[in-house]
Amino acid sequence: MPESWVNLAESLGADLHLELTGPGSRRAVLIRALRDAVRSGRLAPGTRLPPYRSLAADLGIARNTVADAYAELVAEGWLSARQGSGTHVARGHLPDGVRGSTEPPTPARAPAHRVPASRPTHNLLQGQPNAASFPRTAWLAAARRALTAAPHDAFGPGDPRGRPELRRALADYLARTRGVRTDPERIVVCSGFAHALRLLLPAVLPGPLAVEGYGLPFHRRLLATAGIPTHPLDLDERGADTEQLTHLDGIGAALLTPAHQFPTGVPLHPDRRAAAVNWARATGSYLLEDDYDGEFRYDRKPVGALQGLDPERVLYLGSVSKSLSPAVRLGWMVLPAGLVDAVLEAKGEREAWAGVTDQLTLAEFLTHGAYDRHIRRMRQRYRRRRDQLIDAVTTHAPHLTVTGISAGLHAVLQLPDGTAASDEHTALRAARWQGLALDGLSDYRHPATTTPPRHGLVVGYATPTDSAYSGALEALCRALPPHASA
Repeated sequence: MPESWVNLAESLGADLHLELTGPGSRRAVLIRALRDAVRSGRLAPGTRLPPYRSLAADLGIARNTVADAYAELVAEGWLSARQGSGTHVARGHLPDGVRGSTEPPTPARAPAHRVPASRPTHNLLQGQPNAASFPRTAWLAAARRALTAAPHDAFGPGDPRGRPELRRALADYLARTRGVRTDPERIVVCSGFAHALRLLLPAVLPGPLAVEGYGLPFHRRLLATAGIPTHPLDLDERGADTEQLTHLDGIGAALLTPAHQFPTGVPLHPDRRAAAVNWARATGSYLLEDDYDGEFRYDRKPVGALQGLDPERVLYLGSVSKSLSPAVRLGWMVLPAGLVDAVLEAKGEREAWAGVTDQLTLAEFLTHGAYDRHIRRMRQRYRRRRDQLIDAVTTHAPHLTVTGISAGLHAVLQLPDGTAASDEHTALRAARWQGLALDGLSDYRHPATTTPPRHGLVVGYATPTDSAYSGALEALCRALPPHASA
């Protein structure tokens, strides 16, 4: 396997999302990007920047380039640096108004059908992180600090938006790592992605919704229960064909997974990102961005949030269900200014609110870098597991194509061209006999899509314990279909 992006990125420091575009040398472009991030407020005064070695690895540029850029910005007063304390954003550059916004304000996953694996020995279902890796010690320490420092009003009637400590921490973190443009008043804390979707529909975004041709059946069922019809967009190697939005009548919003299409794993092509935003602007519609595993990428540089292109037309939805645990029932909505009140009304007073102690703990976890450290550690662990999966399939079933591997917690093992749905079902039955629980790719296909059918296995590699993972791969290899000529 070639050396990956995540191995090049050292485990020092925190993530920092920067768009290195425009004319000039790499050094000049980096300096301009850092100035813009500070000037817009995406990097708040006092924010600690990653060590230059770490940022150079993240961005794929020379270490000297980053070191020179830091030195120039320190000399200009944008940054400050002290021996042993790292490099920070200097005090005094935070702009007035909404942090990071240049636009004026305007008015748990489960496929439709699982292969029945009675008492499965190995769990290779997608969408589930490694439960044994939950950072118990760091989480407990953060909880103690958070509860000790919490004001008395934290334990009284709360704000339906969520605790201000968490909303501030999220605004800083999402701006820094995902390029999200917002301020704490436009963030509403919820209990996860499904809860967010229920709050948004139908009260906030009534009417038919465009979705990707392959996606979670659970989302389609949730929308159908709310009386929201879905219209699929074709899907190919460039992601969802968002240009089709202009030909769909009566569509009020589109639900997309632009950073890492679920479940095929392709990022949304820049042209199609632009087409989606242009459609939303022209029609007054909204885009719902599901950033379900935006932190976990291995062989590519970070793909910034679609929301950064237009905070007034894109609703950014995220949670900790993949990064930490689905047991921590916390998620967030980053909303256009004109939708905040409607979402709060749909949420109601003291109804289905996330627990205050978990909110305070996550805020502490984010603010003091424990979340960054956990994410970087898990990237390394999940990448090793992904590589083991690829090696095993390449050795035992080279006629299968492994796709969707540059990010996320699962891979797709595509059956050869010309295979039928019955071949996928046969492979799933073989997996069941080997004591495996996993999904077929056909389960995720929208019944109305014109995207050509794809057949294969969706293999989650995060869930098994370290000691059980090699056994799970051996069982998987025994279940994989032989080459047709064998």
